[in-house]
Amino acid sequence: MSTLIWFRHDLRLADNPALAAAAATAEPVIPVYIFAPREESPWSPGGASRWWLHESLSRLDGNLRAVGSSLCIRASEDSLTTLVELARECGARRVVWNRRYEPAVIARDQKIKTALREAGLETASYSGALLHEPWTIRTQSGGPFQVFSAYWRHCKELDDPAPPEPPPTTLRAPAAWPKSHPLDRLELLPKRAWPAGLEAAWTPGSDAAHVQLERFLEQSFDDYGSRRDRPGLRGTSRMSPHLHFGEIGPREIWHAARRYALAHGRHSSWKDSQFLTEIGWREFAHHLVFHFPKTPEEPLRAKYARFPWRSDAAGLRAWQRGATGYPIVDAGMRELWRTGWMHNRVRMIAGSFLVKDLLLPWTEGARWFWDTLVDADLASNTLGWQWVAGCGADAAPFFRIFNPTTQGTKFDAAGDYVRRWVPEIAGLPNEWLHRPWEAPAPVLEAAGVTLGRTYPFPVIDHAVARQAALAAFAAVK
Repeated sequence: MSTLIWFRHDLRLADNPALAAAAATAEPVIPVYIFAPREESPWSPGGASRWWLHESLSRLDGNLRAVGSSLCIRASEDSLTTLVELARECGARRVVWNRRYEPAVIARDQKIKTALREAGLETASYSGALLHEPWTIRTQSGGPFQVFSAYWRHCKELDDPAPPEPPPTTLRAPAAWPKSHPLDRLELLPKRAWPAGLEAAWTPGSDAAHVQLERFLEQSFDDYGSRRDRPGLRGTSRMSPHLHFGEIGPREIWHAARRYALAHGRHSSWKDSQFLTEIGWREFAHHLVFHFPKTPEEPLRAKYARFPWRSDAAGLRAWQRGATGYPIVDAGMRELWRTGWMHNRVRMIAGSFLVKDLLLPWTEGARWFWDTLVDADLASNTLGWQWVAGCGADAAPFFRIFNPTTQGTKFDAAGDYVRRWVPEIAGLPNEWLHRPWEAPAPVLEAAGVTLGRTYPFPVIDHAVARQAALAAFAAVK
């Protein structure tokens, strides 16, 4: 008899409750990954996520081999059928996994758990992706939270999460391994040259996640609050893709931050650090998508379903390509395309430009991010876009419209970020870098900039767009 451990968004050995439960039986443990994207439609993994998944699965298999095991990979149209087949092949009596919280996956998993039990198999699911299960956090009236500050204040008053468990030193292998598909058969890698930029920017895998966390704690944790909004600096943790794929767990991050803070004398305020607050936002995002499962497609605030969005294929394409004529927006969109990631401050600026300058639906932005972000997470992506569009929980009011010029000047004053990603205007002085369309002709000529040829004119006048956005909002309000 053996136990199947079904890996999903938990591609690690340490602090993996389902894996620990499987290993504790002293039975053979068979690690399984099933790639069944149609079951997650319409939110099956996008292009950047597929690249990361390929790399992470390869590294997970290597880590499993180091403890005497290996990863069985299957491509499937139906995870239930595959799990039943594998259980029969291996003589397994039990299937275990860690829970996920996306609406389609919850429904799928409930169906699978019932069917496996009816087939005579034991099943168990565990909490390995969040600090707090979404259904355990309630307001005093018993409902879900919709304001982040109240939500996180409540969470911080709870007991600290349990310390993370170390990885198993060995896993008992079965007498015979089930057939595994070659990783390349999943066809996860993009066919265009896109991976070159991703490979230059990232190292997926659990080992890399821990290296990145320790580097961040030593180099940036103390200054995170003051540096995190500066896209020209490396001041953020860049842990989001590692967290999304479960290469590191939130308990590991919580306790690593705690150890660092206490070692440096922060005995009373470490829970209030801005870094852990960002972990709280991730928790809040999953809390919301669990309690409001329609929000990936529909606004939480129902009145915004009537919002008079425009249709503008050319404007959308300019935004996607980083060719809007607004340097901070274009820098962010080019960073996204090249590296599969965008600085969080610039995500807000670029998002505001799409929905409040171009008046294009937030769902268009969410779809583009879903395909191009290596950290594309349904809960966080939904929260972020509904926040910037003013239609979600604890969202920025719609009438708060970021001015891309002043945002660029404020958060990229030295122009390091824009010059890196929009090199065709790098020769402009700081005074004109974030508003090249206003630069005098001699300044443009000296910098080698010809508007409309080497760099576009703005696709829309921000002042005019702002008035149109406020008028559209007034119609809804």
